[in-house]
Amino acid sequence: MLASRTRFQHFRALSSVTSAMPQIDNSSDFLSRVPHRKHPGIMRMNVARLPKEAQDAVQTLLQRTVVRHLEDHTTSLNNYLWSRKRPPEDKDLRERAMELEKKFEEKTQFIPDLNIYQKEEKLKNDVLSSLRKKSYHWQPLNYTEQFGLVYLAARFDGGFAAVSRALQEIYQRVPEFSPKTLLDFGSGVGSVTWAAHEIWGKTLKEYMCVDSSASMNTLSELVLKGGSERGQMHISGIHFRQFLPVSPKVQSDLVVSAYSLNELPNFSERERVIQTLWRKTGGFLVLVENGTREGHQLLMEARDIVLKGGDKEVWDHRPACVFAPCPHQLECPKLAGSSQIPCNFVQKYEPLKFSWNSSVSSEKFSFLIFSRGPVGENDKHWPRVVGPVLLRPRHVHCNTCCSDGKLHHDAITAKKHGKDLYRCARKCEWGDRLPAMIANSSPDETDKDPAS
Repeated sequence: MLASRTRFQHFRALSSVTSAMPQIDNSSDFLSRVPHRKHPGIMRMNVARLPKEAQDAVQTLLQRTVVRHLEDHTTSLNNYLWSRKRPPEDKDLRERAMELEKKFEEKTQFIPDLNIYQKEEKLKNDVLSSLRKKSYHWQPLNYTEQFGLVYLAARFDGGFAAVSRALQEIYQRVPEFSPKTLLDFGSGVGSVTWAAHEIWGKTLKEYMCVDSSASMNTLSELVLKGGSERGQMHISGIHFRQFLPVSPKVQSDLVVSAYSLNELPNFSERERVIQTLWRKTGGFLVLVENGTREGHQLLMEARDIVLKGGDKEVWDHRPACVFAPCPHQLECPKLAGSSQIPCNFVQKYEPLKFSWNSSVSSEKFSFLIFSRGPVGENDKHWPRVVGPVLLRPRHVHCNTCCSDGKLHHDAITAKKHGKDLYRCARKCEWGDRLPAMIANSSPDETDKDPAS
């Protein structure tokens, strides 16, 4: 009882943090047409499931080419990819080396029996040794045929689930969007192709899959052929490339990069690729990364690159607009504090049928979607639920990111906020959008490009 009372007091204290009163936004009169449990702010999917053709192809490939200790390899790879960081920049290493040099120089000069040359040599060795110990050692992944099969077993299902959830955001909010062309950068084993085909298979006519690894392109094609070189392609119109086309003259309706930005060796290369991808975007640019602090910061880095512009080759002058998950184009409030908590989401999925897998798994990921020009103007200001929704008797605790560029915590009640908003809030989950307006905030004023 005491623990429950303590938690209640804690939540009550949190609810006082909010600075604005949310109220139902029924400008489109959606509540007269749908029940609360199906309000248009609900973005979540049911359990994602790879198409049967893709699952069967994976089983065929792995049975034909036996990988020893596959379970251990997939576990190790998943752990490694989850903990992976960006490559350290040369300028950061130089700055760190200068700091260490000053630190060790004071100690070295008081060592007796060393001449000036010996002291310089010791100082150099101490700095290099410290840098090796304290710097992250990023290495590019070597996608051999064997490694590709391990990656297929480890990441095909989870990657498909995360990309499907991100694409669902566009499909549900912009039902008139019917892409004919797709560009997938860092296509790997083809998760994006399968996810996009599941949603827009009737309209998509051309899939451009770009991956620098020839063996991964071959593996992706084998999966599409059911695991056999002589099989028929399950999806037609697919083209594989090892290099990203840079010409801005040919755009794709949908451009996607999933779990690929951390494969680039430095910021300069990431900036070049992001600018090229945006240049090639005719409709939407979708970026997906791990739901870690590192993955989120990669996306925020890309966000700044696109919103601030700076690309010398501008053919399409329609502005870049953040479509999801942010309801604003201001600085991410999750990066404003010292904690640097990542903005991430969770999608449940049915994993590949291996003996070590459970029946349902969860993929934690971060995503970012840009649109060419404003899309969905009526509901763009709806707050995004950025954490678990806590259901309590006669009130609901919601943590949201709002159009004023701030994080809000609200204890929503029927008496204080109205029955409609209260019922909508009770049906929301992490990642959904609350169909509400925040009083005392003006989307038109706060939702501006930071570069303007």
